[in-house]
Amino acid sequence: MEFSIKSGSPEKQRTACIVVGVHEPRKLSLAAELLDKAADGYLSDLLRRGDMEGKVGSTLLLHKVPGIEAERVLLVGLGKETDFGEKEYRAAIATTARALHHAGGTEGTLCLTGLTVSTRDIIWRVRQAVMVAAESFYRFDRMKSKKDEARRPLRKLIFSVAPSGELAPAKQALQEGQAIATGMDFMKDLANLPGNICTPTYLADQARKLAKEHGLKVEILGRADMDKLGMHALLAVAKGSHQPPKFIVVRYSGRKKTDKPIVLVGKGVTFDSGGISLKPGAEMDEMKYDMSGAASVLATIKAAALLKLPLNVIAVVPTVENMPGGGAARPGDIVTSMSGQTIEILNTDAEGRLILCDALTYVERFDPDCVIDVATLTGACVIALGHVVSGLLANDEGLARELLDASQASWDRAWQMPLLEDYQEQLKSNFADMGNIGGRAAGTITAAAFLSRFTKKYEWAHLDIAGTAWKSGKDKGSTGRPVSLLTHFLLARAAAKVGEAAP
Repeated sequence: MEFSIKSGSPEKQRTACIVVGVHEPRKLSLAAELLDKAADGYLSDLLRRGDMEGKVGSTLLLHKVPGIEAERVLLVGLGKETDFGEKEYRAAIATTARALHHAGGTEGTLCLTGLTVSTRDIIWRVRQAVMVAAESFYRFDRMKSKKDEARRPLRKLIFSVAPSGELAPAKQALQEGQAIATGMDFMKDLANLPGNICTPTYLADQARKLAKEHGLKVEILGRADMDKLGMHALLAVAKGSHQPPKFIVVRYSGRKKTDKPIVLVGKGVTFDSGGISLKPGAEMDEMKYDMSGAASVLATIKAAALLKLPLNVIAVVPTVENMPGGGAARPGDIVTSMSGQTIEILNTDAEGRLILCDALTYVERFDPDCVIDVATLTGACVIALGHVVSGLLANDEGLARELLDASQASWDRAWQMPLLEDYQEQLKSNFADMGNIGGRAAGTITAAAFLSRFTKKYEWAHLDIAGTAWKSGKDKGSTGRPVSLLTHFLLARAAAKVGEAAP
């Protein structure tokens, strides 16, 4: 899909289809009013006859509207003007994308970004329009012998902004939205693959390919390397599988070497059976998504490279397959992590924290500006927050606030949960420095409390995406989250770097 920006009055746009909004009840948006004036009241006459009310999700496709340069006009319902906000705007873009897809045209020009909104709103609306439209058109049919034969002629979306003075920020927002959408598609493609294809070795190969395409540096550690480093918590998880574990490090350098990097750590369990603590069979197929954290950090570094952000960013992916077997770790086993701390494995299905803790120790060598780990870590997070927001916990309030701001700006929302020292009591073990679980109560928090024991030397935040990384049911598939949140965080950090460099 090609995206572009142009300015100009809607009635003068030469395009296959011009898209304007209608508010409820039967109220033309400003762009629609300009079309209506050029068409000598054609649109307002339709509304008076009751052809469209303007409800959210409704559309009306018109052909050969008099006085209009466009071949067709698509009216999109925006709901009540007083209620029109970010959610309604995103819904309108998604409705538009679906309607244009089914209409059969090759291009569409959207006049939904607004004619009188601020520059800041223009930037947000253009970014969101690109991401929402790209999401609407995403399909994963790679594993099907017969591809989707549905007609998909739409090849170009044009976002119209006015006045022309807004073109520069709108074009920048378009570029940013495209980079984020490309990253999200990359994450979805990885996460939607089955576990027999997307193995730790496959992820390592994709990291090499990513590095080659974007001029990044990559390093892949194998089992012997990890054993030498003392990553015995990570290796314990991999013991039951025939698939060898990998430890992936991808570096993007947008600043001088002395600038401290932002490190993104992604949980990469390519299939999680639960190990000896075997999961129930129902919906176990969805455990191929347990590498969504890994896919998200690789996708985010891809977006950073596409945007040439003035930052140093490192993506770190500990990746394993968690399977039962004669060599698998057992409940009650005690392992020594890379940090030297010992862990009693009370539940082999709490494996994500075991691979992450060694990764969080490993990244100390980078002297990071901050570290953010991303993981489908706990079912408790799904119970607490559902599928709407990701869980956020941090040892630094400033970093947490930056991520919360990015989550709002991206509409890839997160919610901060407490990380009080009191929760550490639940991790006590009679036989080791800590247990790997803290009981049913506050499961998301105790998982983060466990990780926090390995993050004492830097600012750290943890995103639990167990409820937001994929959808179940008829819409089953990866959501691409939290690539948008992470990229918005990097964009804000990059803007701050540019501001620091200004005289």
